Amino acid sequence: MNLGGLLPLLLMFVIFYFLLIRPQQKRQKAVREMQTNLKKGDAVVTIGGLHGTIDTIDENTVSVRSKDGSVLTFDRQAVREIKQA
Repeated sequence: MNLGGLLPLLLMFVIFYFLLIRPQQKRQKAVREMQTNLKKGDAVVTIGGLHGTIDTIDENTVSVRSKDGSVLTFDRQAVREIKQA
């Protein structure tokens, strides 16, 4: 087998791994940790763009209270970020 023809393909895979796959895995790990560490009273933003405060939380769902007082229930995975004060 020709090593000269295989080397560019291998090099492209290594570059692809370090530029795309590895950073995506780190982001997914950070999001999982954030969703695991959610607690009542955290100010959050959902993936749909709703801003609110966690009212109740259980293993799979969170109830978010918006500024107008309405409470909506979401899957825990629907929380995109915790807003910093």
